[in-house]
Amino acid sequence: MSASKPQKSEVRIKHSLNEKEEEFVAKRRKAVLESLQKLQIHCSENEVPNVALLGSGGGERAMVGLLGSLVQLQKTGLLDCVLYLSGVSGSTWCMASLYQESDWSTKLETVKDKIIQRLSGPKVSWTDAFDKLKKYYYEKDIFSLTDVWAVMVVTDYVKEIDKHTLTDQWKQQSKDPFPIYTAIDKGCKQRKDGDPWFEFTPHEAGYSLTGAFVETSSFGSKFENGRKIKNQPEIDMLYLQALCGSAFADEDEILKFLWEQIKEFIHHFLLKRETGMFEEIKKEDPNSPPVDECYQVLMDLVDMNLSVLNDKDPSDLDESIRTKLNELTGGEHELIFQVEKLNLTDKEAAKQYMKQYTEDVCNYVNHYFSFWPFDIWTRIFICMDQWIWGRNYNFLHNMNDEAVPSILLKSEKRDYEDAGLLLNSPYSSVLRKERNTDLIISLDFSETDPFKTVKEAAETCKKRNIPFPEVNIPSEDVKKPKDFYVFKCRNAPTVIHIPLFNVINCGDDIEAYREKYHTFQGPYSAEMITDLMEVAGKNITNNKDRLLEQIRLAIGPKYTNNE
Repeated sequence: MSASKPQKSEVRIKHSLNEKEEEFVAKRRKAVLESLQKLQIHCSENEVPNVALLGSGGGERAMVGLLGSLVQLQKTGLLDCVLYLSGVSGSTWCMASLYQESDWSTKLETVKDKIIQRLSGPKVSWTDAFDKLKKYYYEKDIFSLTDVWAVMVVTDYVKEIDKHTLTDQWKQQSKDPFPIYTAIDKGCKQRKDGDPWFEFTPHEAGYSLTGAFVETSSFGSKFENGRKIKNQPEIDMLYLQALCGSAFADEDEILKFLWEQIKEFIHHFLLKRETGMFEEIKKEDPNSPPVDECYQVLMDLVDMNLSVLNDKDPSDLDESIRTKLNELTGGEHELIFQVEKLNLTDKEAAKQYMKQYTEDVCNYVNHYFSFWPFDIWTRIFICMDQWIWGRNYNFLHNMNDEAVPSILLKSEKRDYEDAGLLLNSPYSSVLRKERNTDLIISLDFSETDPFKTVKEAAETCKKRNIPFPEVNIPSEDVKKPKDFYVFKCRNAPTVIHIPLFNVINCGDDIEAYREKYHTFQGPYSAEMITDLMEVAGKNITNNKDRLLEQIRLAIGPKYTNNE
């Protein structure tokens, strides 16, 4: 009997494009050539410039801003010149909506109206949201705050539960720019080694600069030495939007925001009982303790966390929790932690205390009241305390390859998060040498410094020896940015930088627009959406000729950089 052949690795480690991406790029470049000719720009097929359009983060502001920009790019005939469309954070929300539609770029006006109607419409129902949360919790091995963020926050903004997958979406596309969704590896960011940049395309997911990839449909599955050993469901677009778009503010603000969202959820089930879960539990076990009182314990625990975050004394809530649990268990057990030891003047110590207190209560509740769906909520609370985001199986686990940083080979799981926490624009994805990018059009929807992304991209590239033009911003433009900047040098892509709010489209009202459309706020009204799309669109229509000129200047012979 012959020996069995060694199994081929399902992980691709190589600085080259995926074959299917190469095939698409070849077809897309022919379409770009046709669009250039319509714009009276003449060149050979080998000289067609590779143009990448970037959308920065910025919550719904970025989502709507990118949509408004794309509409005007389509109207001016420039959208068909774009090879790659890459986004982080809020821009990925726009991308996910667009790519639901087959060949969206050919009917963008209709698609835009459909998206605006949805964004202006009703929220996802509590029942549908909770059903989705249960699916995330029960149907895969690893549950984290990204699942919670998807259901409780992202749905509030995008007004839908998008169950499609990235690979499903792409099956119906043939005429649109190639999409790249960008996130980061939290461990690499914190340790400042390895490769933090992580991308998702219709074909592969992986580390952009390292060149280590797995099929997108297999991301999240369990791997050992390059081989899949346990399958997990392919992540859907709602989860991907949450993975890419969660950096709304600093940790304390996100904590407060999430606790408020959780409180609203629990309040709904406690008072309205829309799902009928209490009756269902009683039917299955008539001797079960009062479920609504158990939920009130969770509500008090949420309020206690919020009190500490807001520097308020939580003693009354602590007493309420202890009293209820004592009644429910017949005085069988006492909580270990005493709230009298809590020192609100030391904020960090208070936070750490509440983390332990919350975990203690959750463990207590799980021990005595292990009935559905209480386990979901206690698991959410523990994820909050441990601050677990985007945790998935590591497809590089226990591989042996010198081309991959050792930090990426050791752990069975990795945590992924919003790229805006590192750099609020997806330069890394289009700066891969093998993508041979000639021109980058960066649409910046950031809330604060309108030049931070391009300056940080230049600094990062300099450290990593990646070709990138030098970035010099006139001092008078820092607070009053214009609407169009070009940075270029030899042997590097030309970078066009377009700040959303500027003196051209906002006049003297830049700060007023920033305040009206700040990141950490509720969903926009229909009027706000229309207004913001118009403001963003002006940055394209006002600069059509300059964009055309830079595309023309980017024309040149192409050479293969693949190894």
